[in-house]
Amino acid sequence: MLRHALPLLLFLAGCSVSGSQRTDSRARSRDVVITAVPLLTKEMAAVYPFLKQDFAPGGVLADKEVYAFVPSSITVLQGDTLRLRLVNPEDDEHNFVLPDLALRLPGQSTISATWVARRPGIYPFYCVVPRHMPMMWGQIVVLRR
Repeated sequence: MLRHALPLLLFLAGCSVSGSQRTDSRARSRDVVITAVPLLTKEMAAVYPFLKQDFAPGGVLADKEVYAFVPSSITVLQGDTLRLRLVNPEDDEHNFVLPDLALRLPGQSTISATWVARRPGIYPFYCVVPRHMPMMWGQIVVLRR
């Protein structure tokens, strides 16, 4: 039995935190790039013929397109300032809506903004273009400092 516990004990020993270690408790500025990425759009039906039925009236993607924000989850510490750079390489317009921040992302554009992580919590962000919802979203996780 001890033979099976040894790897776990070695792992736990490597994870322990020494009392002499100090962490930097100061708020930091963080550069974050978020890109609007097309996953399934009506233009892709020319390459993937099976999508024609999906985008047709009554299809599972009728009046919708599937985009994503990449990365879709960002974790920071309370008090950090995020210097956001939002990239939309495609011709469709998007937007980026976060509590206290709403930005229009025209096609083929890069937009910069700043957002301060004032309180711990999970802050969702969305593209509120109707045909991109509910698929195009993400979150900023703010951890207590």
